[in-house]
Amino acid sequence: MNIYTDRSEFNFESKSVVTVGSFDGLHLGHKKIINELLTTAKKNNETNFVVTFDPHPRSVLSQYSEVNILTSLDEKKMILSDLGVENLFIIHFTREFSQLSSEDFIKKFLVEKLNASHIIIGHDHKFGKDRLGDENKLREIGNKLGFTVSSVQPECIDDITISSTKIRNFLFNGELEKANLFLGRNYSICGIVVKGSQRGRTLGFPTANVQIDDVKKAFPKVGVYITKCFLKDEIKYGVMNIGFRPTFENKHELVPEVFILDFNRDIYGEKIRVEFIKRLRDEKKFNSKEELINQIEIDKKEAEKIASQNF
Repeated sequence: MNIYTDRSEFNFESKSVVTVGSFDGLHLGHKKIINELLTTAKKNNETNFVVTFDPHPRSVLSQYSEVNILTSLDEKKMILSDLGVENLFIIHFTREFSQLSSEDFIKKFLVEKLNASHIIIGHDHKFGKDRLGDENKLREIGNKLGFTVSSVQPECIDDITISSTKIRNFLFNGELEKANLFLGRNYSICGIVVKGSQRGRTLGFPTANVQIDDVKKAFPKVGVYITKCFLKDEIKYGVMNIGFRPTFENKHELVPEVFILDFNRDIYGEKIRVEFIKRLRDEKKFNSKEELINQIEIDKKEAEKIASQNF
């Protein structure tokens, strides 16, 4: 997949089919749009182009709340590449950029630079200054500038329209199964393994503390999860605790740490991707070290059972 970050880098002479969006999560609804993009480009014998934004527009424009993103930029690149996207254009989103009118954005970025012959959007897509651009506005611009437009109907599960906001809420509420179902894959976090307090080692369950790549990344609800861990060429199951360590430390910021099954290697400084398979329980404060060890053994056995079913 070709990745572009500066519109001065290119001018496409060949026609392209384009879709535009934040695509946070790249969930099943987004995949429906991408599939339509790939199908249309192939049918027209044209190249396909995804245009997205970094950082997330709401994180720049919102005055009151931080957006907890579902996919980091690196994850977005990986997923889009796996889906078969040929070209990705990442626009650095700023307040200045947000002041572009919908027509100027389409003309300067999609028509003049990407030579768009057809633009595909989601059913609720809005673009341009104050999000005043919609499907009707896009068709109007297309008639003037020489491109066609199509929209993709929403993807639903049990009559519920899939959206990034719903998935985010599922994660925050501990409804991991629903979040994974709407994503079409297991939710994951990526980061670097760093040294922690090494409390787990003294309990007989050494854990890897994960320093997340993107501080804006959404965490699942505080608790204990069965996970699948990807380390270089190794795939291992594990038990991850996301919480504040109330039994010993009661920290004020979330600590994600994972006990990896059947694993004994120094991985400090290594990249790790952790997929969330199943939520086991809430985090709780135990009355003694022995009580905590007993619970960890129970969690470990549950993880081993799932691992044995999947290998």
